[in-house]
Amino acid sequence: MKITIISVGKLKEKYLKQGIQEYLKRLNAYAKVDIIEVADEKAPENLSEADMELVKRKEGERILAHISQDTYVITLEINGAMLTSEQLAQKMDELATYGKSKIAFIIGGSLGLSKEVQERSNYALSFSKMTFPHQLMRLVLLEQVYRGFRINRGEPYHK
Repeated sequence: MKITIISVGKLKEKYLKQGIQEYLKRLNAYAKVDIIEVADEKAPENLSEADMELVKRKEGERILAHISQDTYVITLEINGAMLTSEQLAQKMDELATYGKSKIAFIIGGSLGLSKEVQERSNYALSFSKMTFPHQLMRLVLLEQVYRGFRINRGEPYHK
């Protein structure tokens, strides 16, 4: 399985980089995992609705440029489906079983995802109704993907 995480913005925090590197190393035994960072648009605090849409659209174009036709796209969205770790593991297992070996997880920028990215999405996933920094979501997502592989293989993992 080939998993790509496409995320808006550069990761700066050392502690997040260390955690992400740890999970990438652990995931090597299960899948090829790549992280693609696309540039975020500068967005001052007091943007109009039209300006917000423009920012999301520009970021969305950068995201979509990295997605091939045969990729199954899972977007992280606050209004997406909420799954348990076991359900996410099952979803990943079903995708692999039915020939969807290329999966892209998409983490939007601070304003969220463009409607074009949402329309390209095959599945919208939510980790919570709360809002998380997109940099932190990379680490949380990698941990849950790793946990999913461990669950699917019947390997022990801390609960």
